[in-house]
Amino acid sequence: MRGTRRFALSLLCGALMINCCGCASSKKSRTVKAGYDKDDPQTVTVEDKDYYTRFKGQNKSINVYNWGEYVADGSEEGMLDTNKEFEELTGIKINYTNFATNEELYAKLKGGAASYDVIIPSDYMISRLIKEGLLRKVDMQNIPNSKYIMDSFKGLEYDPEDEYSVAYTWGTVGIIYNKDLVGIEEEDIDWDILWNEDYKDQILMFDNPRDAFAIAELILGYSINTEDPDELRAAAAKLTEQKPLVQGYVMDEIFDKMGGGEALLAPYYAGDALMIMDDNEDLTFAVPKSGTNLFVDAMCIPSSSREPELAEMYINFMCEPDVAYANIDYIKYSTPHSAAYEMLDDEVKNSKISYPDDKFIKEKTTVFTNLTPEAAKQMQDLWTEMKSAEDKNSNRWFVPLFLIICFAIIIVVLIRRHIKAKRDIF
Repeated sequence: MRGTRRFALSLLCGALMINCCGCASSKKSRTVKAGYDKDDPQTVTVEDKDYYTRFKGQNKSINVYNWGEYVADGSEEGMLDTNKEFEELTGIKINYTNFATNEELYAKLKGGAASYDVIIPSDYMISRLIKEGLLRKVDMQNIPNSKYIMDSFKGLEYDPEDEYSVAYTWGTVGIIYNKDLVGIEEEDIDWDILWNEDYKDQILMFDNPRDAFAIAELILGYSINTEDPDELRAAAAKLTEQKPLVQGYVMDEIFDKMGGGEALLAPYYAGDALMIMDDNEDLTFAVPKSGTNLFVDAMCIPSSSREPELAEMYINFMCEPDVAYANIDYIKYSTPHSAAYEMLDDEVKNSKISYPDDKFIKEKTTVFTNLTPEAAKQMQDLWTEMKSAEDKNSNRWFVPLFLIICFAIIIVVLIRRHIKAKRDIF
């Protein structure tokens, strides 16, 4: 870990900074550490410790399914290990696994091959899961820390009554690139740079249809939520046109490839881009001037959950101010959590990558909406066809080359036999 402006972008834009700056009133009995010292080891202080000890000694466990690199894991000195802290506090074991795309998550839930208690899908996928009965309503009485979620991230189109989800992160999609080797000024960057032949074999592309189609649709001047069959086919053709220039289609693999300097350009999510930039100072990030996708990821409980009350406890823990801050400090996405936002450095709060201003959000971003089943299937079929064609193209010389080699071997064998036969005769 994603449309029309019926998403209430006007509310998001206008209220975002108001909530960020004036969220102290929502803290109630807890005083959040202002000017949080990042050099201090991260610790967790919870408001109601008894709430978390109700299931201790009962040998309970929950299954959490999340994006990769999307929770503080204690991998750095002084960093909180979110899941470990939850286990120690509650006595509940966490079985934690990752998915790479919303579509992968959907396939797992739809197929019923696995049971999960907490998942973190993106906005449009949440809407789809609700419509298909794959999510259960959340009892907000069991998630008192939902009070910290900014009003601008409540009542949104994918879950208008806030019955099925609690916002976790938000952000935008842009292009991460090597500023020394890509000779274009940041303000001139647009999506068509990913089709620039000067960077052939140095371009990475999303390995999921929704994000990839959105880029092609933006270039073609379409809505990123188009359901028009002709426009979807045109977007697929645009992606096919790009294919010979693409080094690889990636998701989490982008961390190694861009961080290690194996590619020059890649579209990705702002939060992940910041993490990659930490590993490679030659990289920078730009939101294309023609516009982009704004996404919200939220915590949900599948209808198949076997431990919904424990799932609600986990979601509430993730909304503890110390935990929400530790997670957002690690994954570097934007936070909808008022107390966690207050703990951020001023440099982060003022970052146009993490917290773009309301004018930018209003004029330059669109949120994905759930496509009709027909449009979603067409997009998936076109994507599969495009990717299959890629595999065929990459191997197009294999069969002819194999036949030529075989033919050459046969000729050599026949010649040698002929020579040997002549020797035997004489």
